[in-house]
Amino acid sequence: MNLGTIFLSETVGTAMLVLLGTGVVATAILTKSKGLGGGWLLINFGWGLAVFAGVTVSYASGGHLNPAVTIGFLTTGSIDFGTALVYWAAQMVGAFIGAVLTYFAFKQHFDQEEDPGKKLGVFSTGPEIRSYGWNLVTEVIATFVLVFVVMSFGKTGPDAVVIEGVPGGLAALGALPVALLVVGIGASLGGPTGYAINPARDLGPRVAHALLPIKGKGKSDWSYAWVPVVGPLLGGVLAALASMVLLPAV
Repeated sequence: MNLGTIFLSETVGTAMLVLLGTGVVATAILTKSKGLGGGWLLINFGWGLAVFAGVTVSYASGGHLNPAVTIGFLTTGSIDFGTALVYWAAQMVGAFIGAVLTYFAFKQHFDQEEDPGKKLGVFSTGPEIRSYGWNLVTEVIATFVLVFVVMSFGKTGPDAVVIEGVPGGLAALGALPVALLVVGIGASLGGPTGYAINPARDLGPRVAHALLPIKGKGKSDWSYAWVPVVGPLLGGVLAALASMVLLPAV
């Protein structure tokens, strides 16, 4: 598969993921939203379904949608470094696009929301108890679970073995298990940090928050921004290394 197809597929899939994911947060917390007060489980299920949609539309590239997943497959040797760079670039572009679309969809609600923290919360994660070291540990653990279980679904990527006519271990039939896994991670491990578990999902929308003309938006909390990038990448590498020892070959 050529790199252009991978880039387009990952961009579209990640944009879909972030549009629906940040959209459910906006629905649950922004002023005058019909879903205001929907709660944590609404957000968990919304993100799970966002993953389902994103993976499904990015079947051509294996539906990584997450630099932590990509670095996991890079670590196992399933893809090379040049291909990984294309995945990462596409994921960042897609995440930014998805966040911008969410802003347009909720423009009037952002205008009427008085709490800048809620506005930032639509776009990016933040800890309930700020302790960078422990916040990092939480993100490493949660992302380890994500990538380790994803690895158990089978090899993915442009050179993946075709299983039951499905290109890549995450695409098509793999989308539902991954979606349910994300719901489970959010429900079980999401409380401390909001479970970024995806550097692009947090950093792309955070950049969008910084650049968009959001009324009364406040700061983008760059002092915390490294945690949901470094933590998931570390978790992805550790999960890949563990999978080579603990998971049977596919």
